[in-house]
Amino acid sequence: MIKLENLTKKFPGLERPAVDHLNLEIEDGDICVLVGPSGCGKTTTLKMINRLHEPDGGEIYLNGEPTSELDEIELRRGIGYVIQEIGLFPHMSIMENISTVPRELDWPEDRIEERVEKLMEMVGLDPDIYWGRLPAALSGGQRQRVGVARALAADPPVLLMDEPFGAVDPITRASLQNEFLRLQDQMDKTIVFVTHDINEAIKMGDKVAVLKEGKLVQYSSPQELLDAPADEFVAQLVGKNRSIKRLHLIRVEEIVEEEQEEITVVRNCSREEMEKTLEKCADDVLCVVDENGCLLGRIDKEALREEGECAEDLMDEFSETVTADSTLNDALSVMLECGEGFVPVIDEEIGKFHDVITLQDLLEEVREGK
Repeated sequence: MIKLENLTKKFPGLERPAVDHLNLEIEDGDICVLVGPSGCGKTTTLKMINRLHEPDGGEIYLNGEPTSELDEIELRRGIGYVIQEIGLFPHMSIMENISTVPRELDWPEDRIEERVEKLMEMVGLDPDIYWGRLPAALSGGQRQRVGVARALAADPPVLLMDEPFGAVDPITRASLQNEFLRLQDQMDKTIVFVTHDINEAIKMGDKVAVLKEGKLVQYSSPQELLDAPADEFVAQLVGKNRSIKRLHLIRVEEIVEEEQEEITVVRNCSREEMEKTLEKCADDVLCVVDENGCLLGRIDKEALREEGECAEDLMDEFSETVTADSTLNDALSVMLECGEGFVPVIDEEIGKFHDVITLQDLLEEVREGK
């Protein structure tokens, strides 16, 4: 879908090129992550793809066509662009922000409204609530979702993302990353994604391009990057704890089992039944579910000392959960944040309980990866 051929860019006053004879091929439907330290040419490369910067040498091909021969305005309308600062128009509603490019393309109003509604639902923003709101009324994570929806509005085949989740807190960032990967499973876009965070590169990329001083040092899958760094620079970028970083590559669903009845009780079960079930639990914690199997809370031995007739009277809520498409690293982060040795896994749509992921599960995956 995208081919960079001897791509070069020089800026006045700099001794070396910002991008130096870069050769790269990105397959249709892949996420290619450009990673490296500040000044390595990541963002400059991204901006040359949609001609915000004109190359000083080389050529960029989009689906086989040289972009230098395309009208730059039409080129940009066919490429989604998401930046860290998001860049929403503050005086325009969420609906108006998302519909910017379709309006420029003179889409019919009913088609625009249908597209905006679909995209808002895809990125987890209820149109009934957020349709007419201004960006100032949204959280940072919600504004970032609007930015992604706007970039997708005209259904472009290519998406450029420049540190899109860098301005939000770590927990929101992990959530946005997971949501975007879920969207990508549905959309199958070709994406060029810029980050300085090697962990994000490993998690997000089908391929990772490591840049240094405008040159390509290594271009490989995340697994290959961890297994065989091309040189000392890449090895230092990846770091020494590569076994832990492999947790970014494994989804919870790959190791989670079906619902574990021996660690669950329904909310109206008796104290006697709770005590019997708790004796079987390795982590000394019961998961309380409703009649449909949706997670409600937790009960431990301390809770059983309290007064109450049924599980619903004694339970506490879980502070955090993970979903099946979270990574094992996400699960580890939640455990460390909560000070627990496990975290429950639920279905995001309906909250149905599946299983728990434990620290022991993660340790076994780390050992197997060595």
